[in-house]
Amino acid sequence: MRKTKPETLTDMKPRHKRFVFIIAAVAGLAVAVGLVLNALESNVSLYFTPTQVFNNEAPHGRSFRIGGLVEEGSVKRDADGLTVNFVITDRHKSIQVIYKGILPDLFTEGKGVVAQGRVEADGLMRADEVLAKHDENYMAPEAADALKKAEAANAAAAAAAAPASAPAAPSSAK
Repeated sequence: MRKTKPETLTDMKPRHKRFVFIIAAVAGLAVAVGLVLNALESNVSLYFTPTQVFNNEAPHGRSFRIGGLVEEGSVKRDADGLTVNFVITDRHKSIQVIYKGILPDLFTEGKGVVAQGRVEADGLMRADEVLAKHDENYMAPEAADALKKAEAANAAAAAAAAPASAPAAPSSAK
């Protein structure tokens, strides 16, 4: 009587053994890729500007980074000496940040900063980490681009809000 299905790997033909090996390798690779992607997704921290946060482009319930300038006159320290409230702006929109910890030495008003944390339901960002720029010439490329876009948007809004100018005087031609 002839066997229709092999019962063990030793009873299989070499071609079937290779097929089983390939299937197992592909399954193992799929599991490894899935684990790596899962680890990356949980550790990726996306970067947003205050305008993007205001426009609800930032994730809700997830940690992300927000960057911009520390608004002048916005830094307030609580009595405990560790809790600091400040406002990050991209010169178009602003968001208030609360951070409990020691701020970097380079953290000052009017300078670039990146805060990592979550936006709460009350609209405040609770930062877990605050990073300050490392010298006076550096700014994260995303933050510099966001500031340029905000300045352009502010200029366009100011131009639209300005009253129509008086008609130009006719030029004298000789």
